[in-house]
Amino acid sequence: MQIHPREIYDLLLDCSQRDTKNATVQEIVIGLTWTYCQTQNLDTTGIGLCMSPGQPTRTLPWSGTLVGRAIADLTPWIRSWDSYQATIGMAAINSVINSASLLLSQAEPLSPQGSANLAVFEHFLPLIQGQRVVIVGRYPGLAQYAQVADFTVLERQPTAEDLPDTACEYLLPEADWVFLTATSIANKTFPRLVELSQQAKLVLMGPTVPWLAELAEMGIDYLAGVAVTQPAALKQTIAEGGGTRIFDTGVQYQVLNLSKP
Repeated sequence: MQIHPREIYDLLLDCSQRDTKNATVQEIVIGLTWTYCQTQNLDTTGIGLCMSPGQPTRTLPWSGTLVGRAIADLTPWIRSWDSYQATIGMAAINSVINSASLLLSQAEPLSPQGSANLAVFEHFLPLIQGQRVVIVGRYPGLAQYAQVADFTVLERQPTAEDLPDTACEYLLPEADWVFLTATSIANKTFPRLVELSQQAKLVLMGPTVPWLAELAEMGIDYLAGVAVTQPAALKQTIAEGGGTRIFDTGVQYQVLNLSKP
């Protein structure tokens, strides 16, 4: 049964509420690029990530009040139109879902020859050559593949090499492959982007990915998220402003084909 992509927020909240009655926030770090949430649920420690908002602010009213709160107090923030609240909500949800997900044990760890932050594109390169490919989000270093794959990048703040994100209405329905950043969940563009990509092979990717099998019912064909490999190094790298650096110090990309029978 297909689920409308708009139901992603109900799904995330339902799944994050399973067995989390005693889960509390242990630490939150809002770094330049990534937001880190660590939670404790009985004997289980969970770590969740979400890309930080691009616009800095000095007026977060809840700063200094989140540690020790029940995780159930923060997960509903995923519905907020405030970008910082939505980011915290997504990271909190991932700290619960991804620490308990069995999908990670089924996923294929990627060990790329090139840059670790581009491991997903290196992995899919043999499949996307000769295809119409749209990538939602400009990934640092992506230009190195421009000679071997025909792709178009959509960006909210486009460079000369990108198209604005409003081009999604025209390009995604005609694409063969779409690589969609999971940050789209927090910024609320996920439902429409997924809806437009139903004719394409759709890869949901990035450290913000929640490892949920139910995403297949929304049209997601592949999950390309991360496993936390070095928790302490990951937190330090994020706190010190790390962006792509986390792929060298704290996380590893993993890929799972959800459409495989």
